[in-house]
Amino acid sequence: MLDTKQRRRIYFTVDQKHEIWDRWQRGESMSSIGRGFDRDSSSIYPLLAHTGGIRPPTRKRSRLALTLAEREEISRGLTSFLSMRSIARRLGRSPSTVSREVKRNGGTSRYRAARSDQSAWDRSRRPKPCKLACNRSLCQTVAGKLQRHWSLEQIAGWLRRKYPGEGHNHVSHETIYRSLYVQARGVLKKELLSHLRAKRKIRRSQYASLKRDGLGQIKDAVSISERPASVEVRAIPGHWEGDLIAGSTNSYIATLVERHSRYVMLAKVANKDTNSVVSALLKQSHKLPSELYKSLTWDRGKELADHKRFKLATNADVYFCDPHSPWQRGSNENTNRLLRQYFQKGTDLSVYSQVKLNAVARQLNERLRKTLSYETPAERFEACVAATG
Repeated sequence: MLDTKQRRRIYFTVDQKHEIWDRWQRGESMSSIGRGFDRDSSSIYPLLAHTGGIRPPTRKRSRLALTLAEREEISRGLTSFLSMRSIARRLGRSPSTVSREVKRNGGTSRYRAARSDQSAWDRSRRPKPCKLACNRSLCQTVAGKLQRHWSLEQIAGWLRRKYPGEGHNHVSHETIYRSLYVQARGVLKKELLSHLRAKRKIRRSQYASLKRDGLGQIKDAVSISERPASVEVRAIPGHWEGDLIAGSTNSYIATLVERHSRYVMLAKVANKDTNSVVSALLKQSHKLPSELYKSLTWDRGKELADHKRFKLATNADVYFCDPHSPWQRGSNENTNRLLRQYFQKGTDLSVYSQVKLNAVARQLNERLRKTLSYETPAERFEACVAATG
């Protein structure tokens, strides 16, 4: 006989909801939060998803509003057939305040303190319209930039640069986030979420952990710890970071990022073997002045096992990250995440031609960057090329 007994539906108390939001903002996963309440993550998701993963502000009563105790005093006064003025004197309130309170909640014969207090709390919901809802032109501009895969900080920075001194045409990236994830605002369409770098449906905490990994053993590898300090501070152009992004059917694209300008180059590779990868990198290096190819920092992947051939052909030093530390090539890791907007995980990357890769790289290089004071990598890199003469 099948056990038809089902687990009783849980209703979280106010304190429990506060704890869930506290743990979510600390970066805990829904599964971890659910275990704390002996529930599945599916019990936590509806609470978080209702406001797009963004904690709603705590509601507070106005200090001028009638309290529940005052409403109970009104109810007792009405039962004793006291006049509105008499009740108002007891409360130290204006007679008109008491009169309006009684009238809007059923009159003298139907007034109830608890029900009136709840009705007042419900009526007090007056959400302030956000800036994008009040400025349709600004909203359309933001939506257009999102469709071009701009990040929210890039949009906010571009607006400040485009309209200096025009506060009504500025909007913070946080306001855009809230307009996207909190659909109750009814400003930006939910479909625009697909243009964000992260494809998640609700917003994650900035403290949520990111798992990274690094693999491979390289013979005669020069550690990143031996890289000159001048490379670390990004003051001198010509120092690159590189990696591979993978697709289905053993397809790969080599990615290169110049540390000073964040300029991106993409190379089509036949497969992951070191001969193919090094040959593709050498082909890209011929497009640059030798002064702008001074070093290359790579992960511990075996695809660059033949790094000596690369160094001999380009006279560029090659450095490798510490094992399991790909974050040491931060610019390249960030670029690889950007590229997933164009090359989704699990897709066959071999179908893209070098012409297509160049077009994607050009689009990335023409994006504004916050770290470049909202200049584009193309602008910064062209200045470096011009300086080489």
